[in-house]
Amino acid sequence: MNGQLKHHQVTVSRIVNILGSNDSATKYLEKCLYSVGMGNNDYINNYFLPEIYTTSSLYTPAQYATVLIKEYFHQIKALYNYGARKVALFGIGLIGCTPNAISLYGTDGSVCVNKMNLAASLFNNKLISLVRHLNTNLTDATFIYVDSYGIGSTNVTDLGINVTNIGCCPVTEDGLCSPSETPCQNRSEYAFWDSFHPTEALNKVTSSRSYHAVLPTDTYPIDISHLATSALIMEPNWQGSYTTNKELMES
Repeated sequence: MNGQLKHHQVTVSRIVNILGSNDSATKYLEKCLYSVGMGNNDYINNYFLPEIYTTSSLYTPAQYATVLIKEYFHQIKALYNYGARKVALFGIGLIGCTPNAISLYGTDGSVCVNKMNLAASLFNNKLISLVRHLNTNLTDATFIYVDSYGIGSTNVTDLGINVTNIGCCPVTEDGLCSPSETPCQNRSEYAFWDSFHPTEALNKVTSSRSYHAVLPTDTYPIDISHLATSALIMEPNWQGSYTTNKELMES
């Protein structure tokens, strides 16, 4: 993500040049929606590859989540310093339910690889705390958490997605689609495109509930539709209505 932030800094400088001043760029950027997702690959392609990386021998899952969140905080703060004021932070999904995880580790009688999903939950809980911290301390910005894990726990068979344990396309040794093979024809029935990545059908579920939360737990403290239209944080209370940023900070 640090490399992406450097590229974004270049983009911001170009916006300044196009609009003619820092003030104009600031006003422009504060209207933009930023969608950020980090963490999935830190587990799939690092922590749970002990034959390649030593991370899992150096940190417990809880310690590793703390290390990632500390780094994430500095990266999000940098994004804020570049002008971001409306930011949606997507949590880690059900990484233990990918075709790759199931074939690589086995499920020991469960539907998914529980140790991977537990690690994702530890990270997500810390990410929610980070969102609270950011909203408390950077009061001219709004940060929300999107519960990709919880949304992904939906019974997708009710939505016509019937194949969840294998990908739509034949894959190579690295779990990605083989360029010489033909993918499935009924791709709307598959949850995964290859051994890692969700199909459009599954992404539609996440995107829809991220924008308009179906359950109170889908997003925190508000969904993306409110983030897009409001300049204030609005915290859902137990009655299902919303309190303003000022009321939130006074509570």
